[in-house]
Amino acid sequence: MRFFFVLLCCHLAAGASAAREPEPDKVSRPDVFLITIDTLRADHIHCYGYDRIRTPALDLLAEQGIRFDQAFTPSPITNSSHTSIMTGLLPSSHGVSDFGVPLATIYPTLAELLTKGGYRTAAFIGAVILDSKNLAPGLDRGFEFYDNFPELPTTTSRWGRLERRGMEVEQRAESWLSTHPAGAHFVWVHLYDPHDPYEPPPPYSEVYKDRLYDGEIAYADSALGHFLTYLKKQGWYEGAMIIVVGDHGEGLGEHHEDTHGIFLYDSTTHVPLIVKLPNEREAGRTVEGQVRTTDIMPTILSLLGIAAPANLDGDSLEPFLSGVEAAPRTVFGETEYPLRFGWAPLRSIRKEGFKFIEAPKPELYDLRADPGESHNHYEPWDGTVQKLRKALAELSVKSPALEKTSPAAVSASTIDELHALGYLDSADAGSATNVPEPSLLPDPKDKIEQQNLLHTATMASEDGEREKARAALEKVLQLDESSALALTQLGRIEMASGNYAKAAGYLQRAHVARPNDATDAFEYGRALELSGDLAGARNVLLSSLKLNPDQFEARLALGRVYLGLNDSNAAEDQFEAAVLLQPGNSEAQINLAKTLIHRKKFAEAVELLETVAEPSSRNPEMFELLAQAYASLGRQQDAQRAQLRAKALQNSRRPQ
Repeated sequence: MRFFFVLLCCHLAAGASAAREPEPDKVSRPDVFLITIDTLRADHIHCYGYDRIRTPALDLLAEQGIRFDQAFTPSPITNSSHTSIMTGLLPSSHGVSDFGVPLATIYPTLAELLTKGGYRTAAFIGAVILDSKNLAPGLDRGFEFYDNFPELPTTTSRWGRLERRGMEVEQRAESWLSTHPAGAHFVWVHLYDPHDPYEPPPPYSEVYKDRLYDGEIAYADSALGHFLTYLKKQGWYEGAMIIVVGDHGEGLGEHHEDTHGIFLYDSTTHVPLIVKLPNEREAGRTVEGQVRTTDIMPTILSLLGIAAPANLDGDSLEPFLSGVEAAPRTVFGETEYPLRFGWAPLRSIRKEGFKFIEAPKPELYDLRADPGESHNHYEPWDGTVQKLRKALAELSVKSPALEKTSPAAVSASTIDELHALGYLDSADAGSATNVPEPSLLPDPKDKIEQQNLLHTATMASEDGEREKARAALEKVLQLDESSALALTQLGRIEMASGNYAKAAGYLQRAHVARPNDATDAFEYGRALELSGDLAGARNVLLSSLKLNPDQFEARLALGRVYLGLNDSNAAEDQFEAAVLLQPGNSEAQINLAKTLIHRKKFAEAVELLETVAEPSSRNPEMFELLAQAYASLGRQQDAQRAQLRAKALQNSRRPQ
């Protein structure tokens, strides 16, 4: 019966759903264009006082709109920061504090509310980090069209596979708008270019060859300029509301942080925010009061006369927009990304000219005297510390008492995408994060050099620079000889280089450091398999599957190991389990068919292969196995037809 259930799994098919056309809007409302520019520091833009760059599009919007000098994001990570923009909630409220964590349906998005208000909605993203199928589930809610990346990329280049140039993103937005010109629009355009690695195209790579981060910003600004020109040609610019905001900043070595995600200093939380109102109302105004990116959603809704959800963490910026004297907003910051490295998460509050950072080694900064946050004045009995710490504690009490959301199950290829973008997946951190009191973990300030080296190694590996990656990882081991992250990455490098015994040595040490991590155990077992230690591989793979039975690759590997150990009965069990996990996977089907033939279960092999080796199949090995099974059953004509099909497919694959 189990085998017939496997056959049934092979017949499964996916259905497709069509998007429902929204009802025409009954009330004329202005178009809303939200442009988020990833990894954009406010102090690297010309209209914010940075004279070493040209950003004419941002400068124009600042002249014709309202520029906020002191705007802050609550999170230095792309998924969390964008979810806060789209919901008006802090990460601790909406729960998206990690990659792949779905946004709960109880939290309405800006797109959902505008769709109900009669808007046509579309989103155009610049990186797979915001792909709603994998790393940002739920962020597409309410969008009539969400421009995800292809599920099966046709290129190995990062462009089109991981990231889109800003010009391509804005061209895709233009194309959609040109084919959907009627009605009021809400269009979100996400430009990812300033994110590392910094690789601006010409002429920006030459003009800013010594400051490639600035070159990426200048290029993103040019893409923004093209989009604004398009809106003007269509007659949509004047009457539109246009908001441009950075999702977070970039460390650039300040506080020893090269990129972002670990710390909550202004280098990664201070972002530009420019709002152009319809018909250039309040043009040229500058707002010095402290505001938050969580204020964007309630501001748009308020200006459009659409009711905002209750209990938002943000508030409308209307008083600032109209020049009314308004009190600066209290800014909260949160990052759980350090947990990926086994380090403590951080929380911060920025209020009344001070910033307090709750950490194993807490920090207090007087921002008026020390805007660079270089002199820590923390004393536990200090009155300002006590007041700000109390406010943070009150925020924690107010935040929804939800169980910690688990990341969605992401594929191995999605984890590879995270690595290629310079991030570590939650599996990389392993059990080091599962502690009852995160404050007992190491302070990220004491570990930032390791993070920089790990990031360097990750990007070098993506670029094929294995020696550079090795050197960085070996430096990590000099700082911490038991760093499971460095040991795992070194193991992967040696695996890719074919040095399986050496890889097994590194991965064995990582497995010892994190014995309850299923991924570590699988990778160690795979290295043992390839190095020829089949008995050792069997034991380690069994331990990995005991920790997580749903590992497809581990099932395949264990099946191969059992075949190598001449235990075809156990191999069949593993390949059947693999087919159940991924019914359409040809590798699992082929391995199961081989095992059935090896065990002389020719009729079962034929039944399986006839299910999957359909006329449209392009895999010659399927038909070779089918021919072998037919011949063993004495069905010579069927065997001959299958063999001819296999040869035809093999010939079609040969270069002409």
